[in-house]
Amino acid sequence: MYGSWLAVAAYARELGPWITAVLLTLVTCWYGSLQHELLHGHPTRSARLNRLLGLAPLAVWFPYDLYRDSHLRHHRDPQLTLPGEDPESNYVTERDWAGLAAPLRGVYLARRTLLGRALVGPAFTIALAWRDIVTKPWQGDWHDTTSWLEHLALLAALLWVLDRYAGLSPAFYLAAIAYPALSLGLVRSFYEHRPADTPAHRICLNEAGWLWRLLFLNNNYHLVHHEQPSLPWYRIPAVYRARRDDYIAQSGGFLLPGYGALWRRFAWRRVDSPVLPEARP
Repeated sequence: MYGSWLAVAAYARELGPWITAVLLTLVTCWYGSLQHELLHGHPTRSARLNRLLGLAPLAVWFPYDLYRDSHLRHHRDPQLTLPGEDPESNYVTERDWAGLAAPLRGVYLARRTLLGRALVGPAFTIALAWRDIVTKPWQGDWHDTTSWLEHLALLAALLWVLDRYAGLSPAFYLAAIAYPALSLGLVRSFYEHRPADTPAHRICLNEAGWLWRLLFLNNNYHLVHHEQPSLPWYRIPAVYRARRDDYIAQSGGFLLPGYGALWRRFAWRRVDSPVLPEARP
């Protein structure tokens, strides 16, 4: 992944800005999948070494340490989808919904369509994360400050090198590469969880095509990943095929036939409501 990214960046002037943007968007999204593997203990058993492999701010928006800590909290399956409990929840409580301003309600509703998820979802996610740079220290919480300072210093160096040696301005990299790369990643997580009383019924199985599986490192078989988070990405398909019927039953039939089907059905139409009823087990 690093080799692919460096090769495209090195030949950016020859490739031209838009071919470079398309290729770097794909590789940067792929790198996000690598960071997900790293925090789950691959390719080495050394958390320190894996952290060093994931520190590069190629995907721009979040420090590796914050992503790691947040995502591991997400793996508490009994709390999946619950607002305030699951840090990756796409839902809000009825009480919070009642207090939202109309424009913010519109954003939440748009994010339950696939186009809205891809177009405004990244801005929403970035705003929530970057808000904490100021608000947490203001409230006396300096826990994440070192990670942010390290990340922003590395990001500044990366953007300077790209501008100086590859002819890619910081604005171009952020808007034409890093933002679309996050959009692609949010396509994967658009409907990988749903509200349900049984935790396993909240986790999808998406039988995506090979290109999507490679881009997301088989995280589309999401129930397999939640059941065995330490399972390396390249072993997930075989485990799924060996127990396919069991996994489908375990998920409560939460089976998707691929991302193309999601685009056809939910590009403009909401997949569900962003409001989660209060009365949940």
